[in-house]
Amino acid sequence: MDQPGGLATTASGATRATPLAERLRGGALEGMPFLILAALCLATALATDRFLTPVNLGNVLLQASVMAVLAMGMTYVMVSGGFDISVGSTVAASGCAAAAVMLEAGPLAGVGAGVALGVGVGLVNGLLVTRLDLNPFIATLGTMVVVRGFVLLLTGGRPIDGEEGLPEAFILYGRGRFLGIPWIVWTPVALFAVLWWILHRTSYGKRLYATGGNREAAFLAGIDTVRTRASAYVWCGAMAGVAGVMLAARLESGQPTAGEFYELMAIAAVVIGGASLYGGEGKLHKTIAGVLIIVVLANALNLMNVDSYWQRIAVGVVIVAAAAADQVRRRRRG
Repeated sequence: MDQPGGLATTASGATRATPLAERLRGGALEGMPFLILAALCLATALATDRFLTPVNLGNVLLQASVMAVLAMGMTYVMVSGGFDISVGSTVAASGCAAAAVMLEAGPLAGVGAGVALGVGVGLVNGLLVTRLDLNPFIATLGTMVVVRGFVLLLTGGRPIDGEEGLPEAFILYGRGRFLGIPWIVWTPVALFAVLWWILHRTSYGKRLYATGGNREAAFLAGIDTVRTRASAYVWCGAMAGVAGVMLAARLESGQPTAGEFYELMAIAAVVIGGASLYGGEGKLHKTIAGVLIIVVLANALNLMNVDSYWQRIAVGVVIVAAAAADQVRRRRRG
């Protein structure tokens, strides 16, 4: 028998949510990252009149662009049941590789080298996790340290920009605009369209979700879980490579110290967007909302002249809150 408030009584006298109530609750959870983002933007706009200025909004988009690409790759890995903490080092290495190669062979070769390096690191991570059965944290921690060490060793800790600077075409990508929007911002837009379709509309995406949700069941269903998991790390490495190239274009040099804490920010953005730390859940459009929440929060604190140390504390609190929310969701479903 139906009760007020969207509840129904079962034969045993217990109450359960009606389908309508379940749909409303599901819709609220689905839209939660966007509601949080809207509330944060509104609060910031009320707190400072500089937030909604074109210059500031442009800065927000630029700051979010690199992290968005990185977080989309991280979504693939986390949906498959893993995570990758080497992406920050890969960003630095890819940016330096791109800068070094384009000084000798031109922009296209440099961009290809940067992305290829990211793919290579992702492939190594995938093999370590799947073939050697290493814990993802330990495997990617190792590659994080090794890659960062190599890039510092090979560059001597100095930026790569050449005596006359990087090629003009590459600099134009970092500075130029299309329809009033920086080219760098258009990059994650284009990648989002492709990656969203692959993850949410193809059989490969379904295999990723199945593998992350229950690896044993996916294997028994005929899915090659080893190859599926390894491919997710390759995707993540490729996106880290793209992010490294984008950052080099923004900075007009390859920076061996770039990308610090990027891995934590990317994981936090994916979790804030509703993905599970245990795999099988996550959506790219919600990941983008998670990225914007982190970037807008940092921007708001900057506009209000909050000390940079407090900004790190605030981001850390957001990460812990996101992880706690993931645990609460799991307990309710379990």
